[in-house]
Amino acid sequence: MNTYQDYLKEIEERKKQGLHPKPIDGAELLSEIIAQIKDVNNLYREDSLHFFIYNTLPGTTSAAGVKAKFLKEIILGQFTLEEISPAFAFEQLSHMKGGPSVEVLLDLALGDDLAIANESKKILKTQVFLYEADTEQLEKAYRAGNTIAKELLESYAQAEFFTKLPDVEEEIEIVTFVAGIGDISTDLLSPGADAHSRSDRELHGQCMFEHNKEMQNALLALKDKHPNKRVMLIADKGTMGVGSSRMSGVNNVALWTGISSSPYVPFINIAPVIAGTNGIAPIFLTTVGVTGGIGIDLKNWVKQKDADGNTIVDADGEPILKEEYSVATGTVLTINTKTKKLYKGDKELKDISTALTPPKMEFIKAGGSYAVVFGKKLQTFACKVLDIDVPQVYAPSKEVSIEGQGLTAVEKIFNRNAVGTTPGKTLHAGSNVRVEVNIVGSQDTTGLMTSQELEMMAATVISPIVDAGYQSGCHTASVWDDKSKANIPRLMKFMNDFGLVTARHPEGKYNAMTDVIHKVLNDIAVDDWDVIIGGDSHTRMAKGVAFGADSGTVALALATGEATMPIPESVKVTFKGEMKSYMDFRDVVHATQEQMLNQFEGENVFQGKIIEVHIGTLTSDQAFTFTDWTAEMKAKASICISEDDTLIKSLEISRDRIQIMIDKGMDNENQDFKGLVDKANNRIAEIKTGTKPALKPDSDAKYYAEVVIDLDKIVEPMIADPDVNNEDVSKRYTHDNIQPLSFYGGTKKVDLGFVGSCMVHKGDMQILAKMLKNVEAQHGEVVFKAPLVVAPPTYNIVDELKAEGDWEVLEKYAGFVFDDSAPKAIARTKYENKLYLERPGCSLCMGNQEKAEPGDTVMATSTRLFQGRVVRDTEGKKGESLLSSTPVVVLSTILGRTPTMEEYEAAVDGIVLTKFKPSQKQLVI
Repeated sequence: MNTYQDYLKEIEERKKQGLHPKPIDGAELLSEIIAQIKDVNNLYREDSLHFFIYNTLPGTTSAAGVKAKFLKEIILGQFTLEEISPAFAFEQLSHMKGGPSVEVLLDLALGDDLAIANESKKILKTQVFLYEADTEQLEKAYRAGNTIAKELLESYAQAEFFTKLPDVEEEIEIVTFVAGIGDISTDLLSPGADAHSRSDRELHGQCMFEHNKEMQNALLALKDKHPNKRVMLIADKGTMGVGSSRMSGVNNVALWTGISSSPYVPFINIAPVIAGTNGIAPIFLTTVGVTGGIGIDLKNWVKQKDADGNTIVDADGEPILKEEYSVATGTVLTINTKTKKLYKGDKELKDISTALTPPKMEFIKAGGSYAVVFGKKLQTFACKVLDIDVPQVYAPSKEVSIEGQGLTAVEKIFNRNAVGTTPGKTLHAGSNVRVEVNIVGSQDTTGLMTSQELEMMAATVISPIVDAGYQSGCHTASVWDDKSKANIPRLMKFMNDFGLVTARHPEGKYNAMTDVIHKVLNDIAVDDWDVIIGGDSHTRMAKGVAFGADSGTVALALATGEATMPIPESVKVTFKGEMKSYMDFRDVVHATQEQMLNQFEGENVFQGKIIEVHIGTLTSDQAFTFTDWTAEMKAKASICISEDDTLIKSLEISRDRIQIMIDKGMDNENQDFKGLVDKANNRIAEIKTGTKPALKPDSDAKYYAEVVIDLDKIVEPMIADPDVNNEDVSKRYTHDNIQPLSFYGGTKKVDLGFVGSCMVHKGDMQILAKMLKNVEAQHGEVVFKAPLVVAPPTYNIVDELKAEGDWEVLEKYAGFVFDDSAPKAIARTKYENKLYLERPGCSLCMGNQEKAEPGDTVMATSTRLFQGRVVRDTEGKKGESLLSSTPVVVLSTILGRTPTMEEYEAAVDGIVLTKFKPSQKQLVI
């Protein structure tokens, strides 16, 4: 009984943290629990019954298999149990989602006992998670003349599993809870530092609001005061859920404010209500839909206009906002799902029809998007077997087709990869489309949740539609601690068995690869017409179109090979002028954001849109610096338009790097990576022969907006500043405050520098090496007045630097060099003034392992400047994360402060940073 006794010990430990017993997912423990249930005199029998009924995870967990088998014994009368009748056993099976439970239900429904078969049939009519083995069994029985199989197929054809669900209530009473003023990062809802606990939903729930118990208690008090109302979590004067997609963030909000998904499945809540003055960040809104929640764009603060329609600004040039209606904490409102309006009493406040579109209403009714996706798939299967047309049960997919209007790049990709649309119909932005997915990426801190999602949707193998799936190890690269050692090998085995290429092989057949997931996906995306889905907001490739996604959407893409979303509108970005020789391309990225905001009076026209960047002449390594940052621009995704020759170079780089990974032994049994090499070669041949040139939009495509970036105006390095002391708290920690280097007057103290994350590439490492040689030549030595942490994004880059001699230069100046044979087991808490060459991976950027010292001002190449990410506050000083180019970071650590322009130009003298000249060729058709 060691397993159960260990479980009891764990329960006692969790009690000390105020936690309930951890849900059971293992077969060994549940088998022991069942043995104790069968023993009527067992000391633990009562608790064992409770654990079996109320604390066992569903789906394809090994525990679910054991549970389904025991329930089958009860139904067949092979074991009689007073506490679990056959009827209750059927009810339990109905809540187990699929996998072993559906297998049992089908066996019973197609068996010889008619009474049992009819009861099983009733339950099966409510199920949607049927896979190939299940549908094949059902079809075979139907072909053999089984009447119950026929009845099931007829029920599925009519989608009774959906139509017989209760309608969404017409009025949903809510009470508001303002979680913050200004943009709310998903880090507030699910801090990166707590990534290790995401798969333990109750434990992870304790980190909500960054462990702020006062806020948590205020939320609980509000719920107690309004027991019959739903709590709506709000970002007032800001956007909710910026930054990462964070399924764990939505899970936490649902855990605190949502509805239980099942009385027999603990800590899995659904249907949260979330809102923001400027709406919900695009990928976070997708995550809300996964849980059947509601995300509302409040627009409760609006810009004031003068008589001529011009925006009225204050002394600082900032738009003056007026509060149209209050959403202060404790305000009681009503969502009317019929009129699709938000009310306060009888007063209409806002049209919220975009939050309650027909597809979103279906998600709400079904308890989440999974049930709708699988329901449609099951309905289509049943109709095919019955040889009938698919009845129109679900809301028809919105198809927007504008005659005579050309296509943007993303519209072309969606049309190319669309599934189930009207044959021959050209679709434009606004259409809702199912698309086949080519590449799927899972990262290690959300991957544990993705594996749980796959288990709960009863999936066992990656869809054959997907060219390749990749499971990274980058977010746990920096510190290989006990939490990582416990979680990551288990994740890697699951994903390897599922059919993904994994950064760590379960049997250690190759060295652990901790490469940054976005960089790997950027390499393995080998077609500019591809669709890529990845479990991180920075899944934004320089080839094809890539969407950052929550762990659930990643699971869905892995299981089905599809994703469903509206075709977003696009914003076209072009360039003019000439880059200064001393400027880095990172400065162009920041200047793009600054110039866009200036051109549109502070309105972020990128938010929720596709940024179609006519980058033309930059290969994918460098172009990725732009596409990566578009997550901070709040864009839905981005697409690079390249010249043919440039795209060929990018594809050759990708192909060769994939081959290196193959040579290291990383390919899977299906040889998916080999398939990518072949695909890259085919695409290169198509471009070279002119049979299919690089993807280009049509010249008469329609855009939401067009932005022209003037390179002549970029005369200084540009820095994204969190503006931590701004009196208007809504203006803090946004990525929209871009300042030139001279703003700091060469005097701002810098406590730590970081060169790394997905924003850097091989060229940045080369720049670093050349700068260090420059400084030594000018001053006789290199002395750091602040620590400099350097984390190359991939091992491939390290190998290339070693082959070309640059790594040797970096090692010469380093005071610490990573050692794969002895990775750090404890996060560094103090830093010396020296160069740290860290293991490839996310390092400081993620915030879940190492951080800067509290109160530090950090100059970094990374992506996030949110509070609590790289830095923490002290009582006396707020931590600051300023984001800039590699040259600025390096020089800031050598000086211990921000450099002047003279110091900067001297340090980069003779170094070719980025040769970027806008394409002189037509990048449209």
